[in-house]
Amino acid sequence: MDMQSNIVELAVATDDLSSLVAAVQRAGLVEALSDESSNLTVFAPTNAAFATFLADNNFNSVDDVPVDVLQQVLLNHVLGTEVKAADVTTGYVNTLATYNGTTSNIDMFINTDGLRINGESNIGTTDIDASNGVVHLVDAVIGIPKVPTFAVANPDFSILVQALTRGDLSTNYATFLSGDGPFTVFAPTNAAFVALLGELNATALSDIDAATLETVLTYHVVANANVLAGTLTEGQVVTTAQTGTFTISLTGGAKITDGAGRETNIIATDIQGSNGVVHAIDRVLLPA
Repeated sequence: MDMQSNIVELAVATDDLSSLVAAVQRAGLVEALSDESSNLTVFAPTNAAFATFLADNNFNSVDDVPVDVLQQVLLNHVLGTEVKAADVTTGYVNTLATYNGTTSNIDMFINTDGLRINGESNIGTTDIDASNGVVHLVDAVIGIPKVPTFAVANPDFSILVQALTRGDLSTNYATFLSGDGPFTVFAPTNAAFVALLGELNATALSDIDAATLETVLTYHVVANANVLAGTLTEGQVVTTAQTGTFTISLTGGAKITDGAGRETNIIATDIQGSNGVVHAIDRVLLPA
């Protein structure tokens, strides 16, 4: 294949990407993905991946998918810079999809252990060179992620996922945080939970009673707001879904002082989903 083909030309010349080509044409993205001044990374779903996506969403063909929906789904497969397979690292990256008509880019979580995106799409053939970037084939269409997707896909949030899905809680957090939102979630890492257990002289998450755990988890959620890091202000008092508050400090990096007077660092920001945003924190917040 001609190494100088652009991304669209490359896709047109690849039999197993014919559904992607049809989708790109319907979404009006041919020009953007052919732009020789760009240097893009495209995770390209195969025909089988598109067939599954259409069936799962009750569409008979690509032509049945609303154009605005199709545009965002496709842009969710594109990075604005060229990333070869050897340069992929585990973590969050911005796609060209955007949140709710804003300039906040939707993220994806790439796990190099198994080369999976958002825990749902496997990367197959890699490093197909184009004149304006690189293409990697994937075996599933990457859905626009919701807030829970980021927690489930990232192994460093596995204890948080265990907490959120514990069977004795009265709130089904997976359902709650998959709702319309928007939600802002301050997500403690595994190390944060391990530290909390030590702080509470507990040996396991199961040692924390359901009512207490639910209170603590709800304290990490701000409902009806997509709060980006750039909008946080010094001394800002944030009211949580638990109705308690915590205070923001920006001196020496963004920090939270919780209701118990403990200080927590915000260590990763603006992990944007379709129904809200996640910020990672290094300590579990405790209400007053």
